[in-house]
Order: sequence, then C-alpha cells, then structure tokens
Amino acid sequence: MDNTILIEKSVIILVVFAITMLMAMYMTLAERKIAAWIQDRIGPNRAGKGGILQPLADGLKLFAKEEYAPDTPNKFLFVLGPTISMTIALITSAVLPWGDKLHLFGRDIILQSADINVGLLYIFAVLSVSVYGIMIGGWASNNKYSLMSAMRAASQMISYEIAMGLSIIALLLMTQTLSLREIALQQNGMNWNIFYQPLGFLIFWICSFAETNRNPFDLAECEQELIGGYHTEYSSMRMGFFLFAEYASMFVSSAILSILYLGAYNYPGMDWAVENWGVNIANVIGMLVLFIKICFFIFVYMWVRWTLPRFRYDQLMNLGWKKLIPLALFNILVTAVVILLLK
Repeated sequence: MDNTILIEKSVIILVVFAITMLMAMYMTLAERKIAAWIQDRIGPNRAGKGGILQPLADGLKLFAKEEYAPDTPNKFLFVLGPTISMTIALITSAVLPWGDKLHLFGRDIILQSADINVGLLYIFAVLSVSVYGIMIGGWASNNKYSLMSAMRAASQMISYEIAMGLSIIALLLMTQTLSLREIALQQNGMNWNIFYQPLGFLIFWICSFAETNRNPFDLAECEQELIGGYHTEYSSMRMGFFLFAEYASMFVSSAILSILYLGAYNYPGMDWAVENWGVNIANVIGMLVLFIKICFFIFVYMWVRWTLPRFRYDQLMNLGWKKLIPLALFNILVTAVVILLLK
C-alpha cells in the first residue's frame, strides 16, 4: 500500500510539474497575443500555425545564447538567485488541490500532491522565501541597477505580504481551517468564499500583482529606470529561469485565488453530475472548471499589464501601507463581528 501511495503521489507531482512548465511556456505566447490584440496588431504568427511553436523557438534561443557572467566575487550566489526563484515557483503548487478525487483501480485517488492541514501556512512560508532569489541575484550581479532592483523588490514584497496575510486571516475566521482541501470542500456548488469575503478577495488579488512583480507593480524590473532590474546581468537560461519563474508564479497565484475565493473545482450542479455521471466524470469536469478560472485570472494579469501605467515607487508603498493594510484590518474586524453575531 505504501508503494502504491508513493507511485500515485509521484505521478501527481510529475503531472503538476509538467503542466506548470507547459503553462509557463505558453503563457509567454498568450501574453504576446493579448498585447497584440489590445494594440490592434497581429503578434507572433510565423513559428507554426498562428505562432503555436513560438515558445519552443524562444526556449531554443535562450539555450543557444552565450552564457555571460559579470565580474563578480559571488559566482555561486549569482547562479543561486535564479535557481531559488524557479524552485520556489514550482514547489508552491505542492499543496494545491487540483480536483476532488478519482476512483481508479479500486481506490480513491486524491488529486493533490500533499494534503497537509497547514497548507495555507506552507504557501505563505514558501512565498516569503521567494524574494531571496531576486535579492541574491541582484546583489551578486555587482551592478548598481540590479542592487536597487533587489532593494525595491524586497521592500515591495514585505509591504504587500502583510496586507495579503491579513486578508487571509478574515478567511480563516470564516472557514476555521488552514487546509486548502478543506477550504475547497466547503465551497460546494456556488457557496464560494468571494460572496462572503469580497473585500478580502480584492485585497488578496491586488497583493498578488505585487507578489508576482506584475504591472502596475513591476518597479523591480522597470526598463525605463533600471534597464532590466535584477536580471540585467543575466543571459541564456539563467535569465530564462527568472522569466519562467514569473510566469509559473502567475499560474500558481491564479490557482491559489481560484481555490481560496472562487470555489476551486466546484461548479453549479456538481452533486447532480456525481449522482448521474459518476465521480470520475464529475471531477474531471471540476478540474476543467478550475483551469478555466485560472486562465481567467491569467488573462486579467496580462490585460492589466497592457492597460494600466506603472505606479511611482511612493505610490506603490503608500497603497500598501496606508490603504491595503487598514482595509485588511477593517475586514478582519467586520468578519469577526458578523461571526460573533451569527453565533
């Protein structure tokens, strides 16, 4: 039985890893296509039909580029920076429930790599480490622009992690659990948390833009001020790791948003589908529904990038400390009072 569970979890981990990498790869194409659509142009269309092979061409280009390293006394840290960023982006998905369960080979298979009862704490612990990849890479580059970028990224992530954590506290007061699987199960049908925590959802969503360094919070890598930010001195696949980590983080953060607030894999009529079509078909539909929700958030990430201007740095910090944190505290207070009155 132990060997069966080990094989089962290994398969799930490999599938999640492959899907994350595939999504990160084709999100680069989606971003360029969405940018072209917004700007009324065609976008990449020469590598394969409709540009479908463009991500593969870009990947081969990164592999083939010369590996350049600046004159820095910290060669090991220079390599470690993008490695940390890529690793953190991938292991965050370990506790995410991608579906309920499938009944195969006479047993129920839980569609989750690791079902731990402190899944939310794991996510926040891992996300808090992600800034080290940027900080180490920026500092080890021996470049003043990269160093400024690393300092910006560190202060930005620390500021917005506080508001993000406070927005989750209100959700925990309501759900009474840290398990992501339990939170997903509580949102059966249309009993989604966004209807009970709209302000918490909005705060978490805004903070996710800052945590993934996406516009209008991409102050750490803005070309007009810092050339390329923390990856100015990087080339070849080391730079590719930083770029892939950003897109993988977008995918994972979209999945977290969908699971916490948008019902995860739940959809209207799911119980009816289980009774009439069986557990497997109903839960495969649930997995597809979750990916539709994830793709919606990814589209909004890209839409915002090509629509809104970048914030000034003082505006970025003012929003985090003077707006989002007080709103998150207010949300906790209102949630606690409502729960107390209902009990």
